[in-house]
Amino acid sequence: MKRKIILEDGSEFLGEGFGSESDKTVELVFNTSMVGYQEIISDPSYTGQAVVMTYPLIGNYGINEDDNETRHPSISGLIVRQYCDEPSNFRCSETLSQTMKRYDIAGISGIDTRKLTRHIRDYGSCKACIVSEDTDTQSALEKLKSTELDRDVVSKVSTDRTYSAGMIDNASRHIVAIDCGMKRNILRELSARGCRITVVPFDTSAEAILDLSPDGLFVSNGPGDPEDVKDTINTVKNLIGKLPIFGICLGHQIISLAYGAKTYNLKFGHRGGNHPVRNLKTDKIEITSQNHSYAVDTDSLKGTGLEVTHINILDNTVEGMECTKDRVFSVQYHPESAPGPQDSSYLFDEFLNMIDESVKEGKDA
Repeated sequence: MKRKIILEDGSEFLGEGFGSESDKTVELVFNTSMVGYQEIISDPSYTGQAVVMTYPLIGNYGINEDDNETRHPSISGLIVRQYCDEPSNFRCSETLSQTMKRYDIAGISGIDTRKLTRHIRDYGSCKACIVSEDTDTQSALEKLKSTELDRDVVSKVSTDRTYSAGMIDNASRHIVAIDCGMKRNILRELSARGCRITVVPFDTSAEAILDLSPDGLFVSNGPGDPEDVKDTINTVKNLIGKLPIFGICLGHQIISLAYGAKTYNLKFGHRGGNHPVRNLKTDKIEITSQNHSYAVDTDSLKGTGLEVTHINILDNTVEGMECTKDRVFSVQYHPESAPGPQDSSYLFDEFLNMIDESVKEGKDA
């Protein structure tokens, strides 16, 4: 089954289809990870996007039930050089294509992914459509021009109810996690450290969170423009100084906006498992996993009370920040990354240490 990708500038790439046969209008991005395609297609931060994998062979170890980052994947498409439909792995329960059909994710293989990646790097992330081979190019371009990519996508991937996770009995700490499209491995990391976690929808108010009597607040990753998530920004703003707060990825951007800083859209974003970040507090380099289109404006942090703690070595963008007075910190990358790297998992320990200090001060007061 021949399928093709048509970019908004008229560029076309013809290949073989796999996964869903549905036509898709997407934002086209690329990821440089060598492994982890299951985690990528199940990461809610990719909602509405089609991901070009720069590593050439995808699908060779299949899909298993344990490694999904969400229950209902919301990515739109996956573009690969070579697709393997005969996986070899004792944990495999189905092929990548079978999973993509089940969740309506369109796939194309057999195209020049190096050329397509260079196009995105040169011209930036763009709109594209994934269609059948016989689709008229001109009509597809007209549809692309008239179609706006979804806004306010956090509301589509956030939980619609409050629920508990982690250690329910004998938990050492109680964390409220605002779900903006949270990956499951974040819950695993907190649970492994003896936490009880109450997960709440993205639009939960500060008052409702305080009523839960948490020891700390976590703000999760998620898709889209952080400025669209006004409810969460307002909630975080009203909780600053009242609880220790830790944010990851979109949560990092939301915290910056809550303090009055600004964010901006990167040309082609950061996506992959090999991004070097310098920790300015230790002067050590961490290899990190990243997936984001937006970044915090460095100059806009002046006068907010937030200080930069980590920078991206490749482009000097802000990768971490903190306000020690308010017990708030955040990182742009993913310390919970699965399948890795695991250089930054210590940040969860720092969050819990911050909570313990806050609790101790409250008892001494």
